[in-house]
Amino acid sequence: MNSPPASAADGLDRKVFRDFFVLAAGWWTGATARRAWFLTAALAACLIVNVGINFAVNTWNRRFFDALENTDTQTVFWAVIVFFGLVVCAAAIGVGIVLSRETLQVRWREWLIGSLIDRWIGGQRYYRMGLARTEPANPEYRIADDTRLATEPIVDFAIGLLSSIVSALTFVGVLWVVGGALTVQVGGATLWIPGYMVLAALVYGISMSLLMLWVGHRLPGAVARRNEAEAKLRFELTRLRENSESVALIRGEADERRALGTTYQELVRRWLGVVRRHGHITWLTNGSGVFVPVLPLLLAAPKYLSGEFTLGQVTQLAGAFLQVQVAIAWLVDNFRALAQCYASMQRVTELTNAIDDIDGDFDRNQQGGRSGVALTPSTSGMVRLDTLTISDRSGRVLIDQANARIEAGEKVMVSGESGTGKSTLVRALAGLWPWGTGVIALPAGGTIAFVPERAYLPAGTLRGALLYPAQSLSVDDAVLSEALTEAGLGYLSRRLDEVDRWDQTLSNGERQRLAIARLLVQRPDLVILDGATSALDEGGEARLMATLVAALDRSTLISVGLRPGLEALHDRKLQLSRGDHGAHLASVALRPPMAVATSSP
Repeated sequence: MNSPPASAADGLDRKVFRDFFVLAAGWWTGATARRAWFLTAALAACLIVNVGINFAVNTWNRRFFDALENTDTQTVFWAVIVFFGLVVCAAAIGVGIVLSRETLQVRWREWLIGSLIDRWIGGQRYYRMGLARTEPANPEYRIADDTRLATEPIVDFAIGLLSSIVSALTFVGVLWVVGGALTVQVGGATLWIPGYMVLAALVYGISMSLLMLWVGHRLPGAVARRNEAEAKLRFELTRLRENSESVALIRGEADERRALGTTYQELVRRWLGVVRRHGHITWLTNGSGVFVPVLPLLLAAPKYLSGEFTLGQVTQLAGAFLQVQVAIAWLVDNFRALAQCYASMQRVTELTNAIDDIDGDFDRNQQGGRSGVALTPSTSGMVRLDTLTISDRSGRVLIDQANARIEAGEKVMVSGESGTGKSTLVRALAGLWPWGTGVIALPAGGTIAFVPERAYLPAGTLRGALLYPAQSLSVDDAVLSEALTEAGLGYLSRRLDEVDRWDQTLSNGERQRLAIARLLVQRPDLVILDGATSALDEGGEARLMATLVAALDRSTLISVGLRPGLEALHDRKLQLSRGDHGAHLASVALRPPMAVATSSP
């Protein structure tokens, strides 16, 4: 598991905030801008009204306690009536804040996840980053969970910040007007301090905020490292579950337990690092929480004892001081949440930066000396390789100057020793391998199907697995059943609408047969197989390939990774052989497939 960047280990990196907000601010500028600004304005209005209610309650406190001190029964009675009205108003505006806040959080996260998924899946970046080994760990967790852990606190921070600013401006006025000046005798001289309650609130709040930054500056890095360890443990547990049969067959439980124990111990160590830093911060937060309510009372006591303040003024000043203090000390109260939010923002921006980097890598490959493998349409329907050179990311040549013509409907087998680049050639044909030069021309307007060794079956019904990715294709059940029967899976015909994890329910061979059945249903114009029948026995593979060749007689077929005995099903063989500067491609004529087809009973 990669460690966080050095900047994250030491504190808050402004670039993380900048990159995240450049990404996330798109919700307010694109097609969703009207909804975004409406929710933002509604939330802001509710917050301002809420501060007004708090000010009304603060004023009510002064009048109520003054009435109690003066035993003014009538004023106390009406104050109680007014108080119930304030309670109703506070409850109503609280509902408005909750609805607008949570709706904003949900809609913003909805947009952000959609944007990330589009960027991750678009341009096949989810595959390309894995191919280039630049994908950050657990991208699915970053998209699903870190977006929530990043966006929800930001909305709460914005609420707190706006409320703090409005509260500070409102209640500083109360402290200044009601508190007045303090006169202190110092060594025979009279010291006059105007707005002393405001000055005390500012000095205390700013001092605590600076102290919090100093004490807790390493917390964000610690939280980021803990989150990485959490993601690693989750990944290893998922990997064990997905490979449970293999582990159970070879009795690998002890080794897996040791590996998981090591991972978890590292997680515990990082958690304890966060706990220690939380302890340091708690000294400040808990101490301040006890001291703040008492401090304004101590400051107001001299003027109350001298008769300058009434009891109502003291309670009003205490409430106003607390509101100002909460506003100024906003950072103190939210530093832990800020650290968690920062860690998630960092993980999201690492993913987006990796996406941008892979795009840049592919773009740079197509500039300068490395023009890149160009995919072009072929109007004649043939597959054409023109001076195709395929290299790895470092520039090492894998296949050198390959030229080939595959006519429409022709069946071609690609063979060669292990490591000569057969699968890499398939990736290049699919447009997934950019490193190299030359041209690959594919039939224009035709449907192309790539079938890898590990057949992908989406979650859902068996019908959906047969139609994937052409889910909108209208096909009769009889056609689906016939395809399953021809592929040797006739016993599944009655389960077309059954929902299951077919990728786990079916064996490797059954999954490969289902992938072939999918071809029999969809009948693409060009089929490229890469080890697509490797899990079958020799006889089963021969029968299945003969069925496929006969059914797709008009389709172009390129087969990679088949057993040598299946050469007779193909018109030609493209042979990859090692050379001094990468593998060379040569064409070898074979027996036409009709000879095999006519010999069948």
